[in-house]
Amino acid sequence: MSESDVDIVLPATLDGLRLDRALALVSGLSRAEVARLIDSGEVQLDGAVVAKASLKVVEGQHLVARIDETSDAVEPDASVPVDVVAEGEDYLVINKRAGQVVHPGAGQLIGTLIAGVLARRPEIAQLASEGLCDPSRPGVVHRLDKGTSGLLVVATTRRGLETLREELASRVMGRTYLGLVDGHVEEDRGVVEAPIGRSTRQPTLMAVRADGREARTHYDVLARLDRPATSLLRLRLDTGRTHQIRVHLSTIGHPVVNDLRYGHRRDRRLEEERFFLHSYQLEFVDPATGEPQRFTADLPGDLSELAPHWREFLSTS
Repeated sequence: MSESDVDIVLPATLDGLRLDRALALVSGLSRAEVARLIDSGEVQLDGAVVAKASLKVVEGQHLVARIDETSDAVEPDASVPVDVVAEGEDYLVINKRAGQVVHPGAGQLIGTLIAGVLARRPEIAQLASEGLCDPSRPGVVHRLDKGTSGLLVVATTRRGLETLREELASRVMGRTYLGLVDGHVEEDRGVVEAPIGRSTRQPTLMAVRADGREARTHYDVLARLDRPATSLLRLRLDTGRTHQIRVHLSTIGHPVVNDLRYGHRRDRRLEEERFFLHSYQLEFVDPATGEPQRFTADLPGDLSELAPHWREFLSTS
């Protein structure tokens, strides 16, 4: 744990308080920041992940919360490339490049995607000033892993942030990925439903755990390829746990190609930290107009080389 993490046996003075209130008191975080920790599955009581902020805590319980090492305001950085796909009154849709980190964290503090966004839209910082989001991730509605390319949405206004977060939580927002996995997936379509929590063996990884948070991933096989044997999948998230797709596919024996952290061997055709996972389609309701929006982003060149006929597979599925 970092020095800023919480690891405490709850004293009598906190007995009977709501979990979010108790954690705010012992951590110094705002209630909004605490709520995001709970939603992200980063809070445990007596070794079990807790997802309910209103839960009343009891004296003597062991409270653990994993907190990002940075919550400092992001410095704008105009040198960071930001590929804007669409711009609405309340949002930006961005096609993230593989290798870009969305916001500062323990692994990278500068040069993140959100620093590039702030250089172009400095008013987004006001969202953090108003206490609506962590200063290290202003406007961030959802994230993509460093090695994942493709679409994400960043809110630019209070209305946008509140509405898009609610759409994400209520599953109105649709997120569809394309992934190439090891081996031939037998069933043409299926659902992987398995709870996910932080690995007890490797804290930087996630794992399927009985006490983890609900997680559900749908998949369709678009094509089964040979030399080597792989399957191109269309994947849809019902939930958005950290590393969800990668964990679920590894669990069923078909890890994402070049995903070294979750069980795939090194594929020399891709950069070492780049795996075959792309956020292909994003759907949500425009906070200003109420109109449904749908955006797509083609596979980038390095991935399309491994599945050159991917458009045909999509069109016939």
